[in-house]
Amino acid sequence: MHHTHFLVREPLLDPQQRVVGYELSWQQPAPHAAAPTSPAPVIALESLLTFVASHVIGGEDGDTWLLRDKTLFLEAVPEMLSADALHRMPPARTVLSLPAAVLADPDTLQAVHALRAGGVGILLRHVSRAPAGLRLSSLASYVEVRFSGADVATQARAYAALKQSGLTMVARPVSNWTDFDACAALGLNAFVGKLHLTPRPGSSARGLNPAQTFIVQLMQMVRENADLAQIEAVLRRDPTLSYKLLRFINSAGFGAGREVQSLRQALTLLGYAPLQRWLTLLLATASSNGYSPVLLETAVVRGRLAELLARDTLGKSEAEQVFVAGMFSLLDRLLGMTMEEVLGAVQLPDGVIEALLTRSGRYGPYLALAEACELNSDLVAALAIALKLRPEDINRAHLQALAWAQQMAG
Repeated sequence: MHHTHFLVREPLLDPQQRVVGYELSWQQPAPHAAAPTSPAPVIALESLLTFVASHVIGGEDGDTWLLRDKTLFLEAVPEMLSADALHRMPPARTVLSLPAAVLADPDTLQAVHALRAGGVGILLRHVSRAPAGLRLSSLASYVEVRFSGADVATQARAYAALKQSGLTMVARPVSNWTDFDACAALGLNAFVGKLHLTPRPGSSARGLNPAQTFIVQLMQMVRENADLAQIEAVLRRDPTLSYKLLRFINSAGFGAGREVQSLRQALTLLGYAPLQRWLTLLLATASSNGYSPVLLETAVVRGRLAELLARDTLGKSEAEQVFVAGMFSLLDRLLGMTMEEVLGAVQLPDGVIEALLTRSGRYGPYLALAEACELNSDLVAALAIALKLRPEDINRAHLQALAWAQQMAG
């Protein structure tokens, strides 16, 4: 299937700031094309569904949902409601977003009823009120509300009726943490766009906690190619770290192919570059900040996506460094430090530092491209061309990175 569009994702947070799902949409690359609000053509939306289905379902049996507990929200048009690819998606993890106005068509209404009966989620947009004579709750599982931080009391009253109906309300746009907190207080889920990339005000953590200081020390040893026996001796001082290392290596994500029992065996099997990558993951997960779940998941997806994009051109071991750059690109926010402080605390290779500070050098452009896939930015196409990457390769890597991040979280 030839792709002309790029896949963009946006996280959906529940009131506890957990990532409960992602909205995936096609981005039209040409900035001079129709306004971004105009829906993509039917054929493009159908191909999105088919493409997504083929990459988020896999495993030994060929029908495992690779995104574990995440729900996917996909933009839809009435013609798509009977698409074959829909049958491949797990109904409980699939939500189609439709403008409420399309329910005026009896055929569409019937198709929506059929999907709901089969357990597929429907999110209705632009709902001013329930269409005449219809119970919203029988048609939709989600309803999108336009959130404006203006008058919370009025909004609370407006949502009360919707809440009674048992629908999950999803707010958008939510562009600052104050609005997010207001949404959370009203019990709304929220699509957060790039909000999660901005530091949460008043978060207490500053600098490295003891666990992180320990990991930084290990990273230093690995970077200096210290003797494996020395690294093992240091790891032994922290049993939880050793446990996590073994669990990581034996996870599906790493694929060592056999059960690894000892630290020595683990270190020998991993080698230095993957060990560096693993410690980076651990440094981020050892963060004690209040808003880490969505940031952490973004960091892992970003790191993995940048790594996959770089792999063919730079090779496996340099791509490991690109992963580290991707993870570190959000470490300042995860640790509540400035990027300069982070780079002061951890010795990193020059190529990684260059990528982090100016998105330049050998690794920088891959990091920039992975970042652009998180936002609906016009940069994706330009960066893709510069790196000689085709849209379908980027889209495939994007979904693979999303799936990989879920395996890591398990």
